[in-house]
Amino acid sequence: MSASKPAWRVVLQPAVIVGALGYFVDIYDLILFSILRIPSLRALGYEGQQLIDYGILLLNCQMAGMLVGGVVWGILGDRIGRIQLLFGSILLYSVANVANGLVGSVESYAVWRFIAGVGLAGELGGSITLVSEVLSKELRGYGTAVVATIGTMGAVVGGFVADMVDWRTAYFIGGGLGLLLLFLRMSVAESGMFSAAKHSGVKRGSFLSLFTCGKRFRKYLRCILIGVPSWYVIGILVTFSPEMAKALHIAGEVRAAYAVIAVYLGLTFGDLASGFISQWIGSRKKVVAGFILLTAASIAAYLMLRGESPMVFYTIVFCAGFSIGYWAVFVTIAAEQFGTNIRATVATSVPNFVRASVIPITLGFDFLKNNLGIIPGAAIVGVICLAIALLALMGLEETHGKDLDYHEVI
Repeated sequence: MSASKPAWRVVLQPAVIVGALGYFVDIYDLILFSILRIPSLRALGYEGQQLIDYGILLLNCQMAGMLVGGVVWGILGDRIGRIQLLFGSILLYSVANVANGLVGSVESYAVWRFIAGVGLAGELGGSITLVSEVLSKELRGYGTAVVATIGTMGAVVGGFVADMVDWRTAYFIGGGLGLLLLFLRMSVAESGMFSAAKHSGVKRGSFLSLFTCGKRFRKYLRCILIGVPSWYVIGILVTFSPEMAKALHIAGEVRAAYAVIAVYLGLTFGDLASGFISQWIGSRKKVVAGFILLTAASIAAYLMLRGESPMVFYTIVFCAGFSIGYWAVFVTIAAEQFGTNIRATVATSVPNFVRASVIPITLGFDFLKNNLGIIPGAAIVGVICLAIALLALMGLEETHGKDLDYHEVI
């Protein structure tokens, strides 16, 4: 850290600021479908059960795209650079979201949600990797917390925008914001660690190396599993909040847009709190464990609501958002677990495997709700997600303060 600059000025350098704005646009675009599911599908001529069935199909297409993109962008990030990863990612999802505003059928909608998912997959992991490498080990936790905190506000803004304009216009705005961000990216320099690795001759961006070593694979899998409760909350409790609210006999209309605003507003405060707490107490694992337990309490409170007002419902959703606000810490853990030559591959693919976990989560939820009911189905899936996350966390090493300037032997 420079002796001539206070810590906050070192943290708020271009890589952090632009990374935060990039994640802001990423989250705005990512969450749009959860907000626009009902109005967009109704505008295309679908009603009733089709709103859920096609909603699950389109959400899963988006998440499948993120799964593919997470691997592709991660490999490219380790092979050609973090900055090039971020340029390519934001260009693809910006174009795709403009195209989403032009769709005329559920088939074309599905194709463009998949392509948008591929593009969206690179932003968070690329930004966290870059910030982790350009900041010192004493400050990188603050940097990643800033990225996540500002980034999650994109969903709050998206919720208000989607509530004020036509669904097609909301997609156009997202695409336009992404294209504008490309110009800001030009001011950001490449990571010094990556530049050194590029000229060292070491093998870089080997996704398969994560599966050829048992210890490395178990570590990678655990990094993925600790984030699963986050997308249970967003993929089930928030995306299908209108249907869940009816089953809980909430005394009034619950709108998905307001639920998204509530959960991401909570996430904003949660990401800020978890990032700073992890720095203050010197532990990533303890913070994640605490927030997973908070998530369990929030899910229980949500599912036990009966006959309350929409305001009480949104308040519980806000609390659930706060409790899953360990997202930045979770991605930082993944980045810190591995060497420079596969760090972008890991940090970019891990959050997207977590997002893709919404596919088995929604399929399991759909099966259980048809056989047991919507609330028991949601409860069973939630318990499974929480248990898996806690067991995975137990097997990970503490990485706070770890030196990241090293290579994996692959």
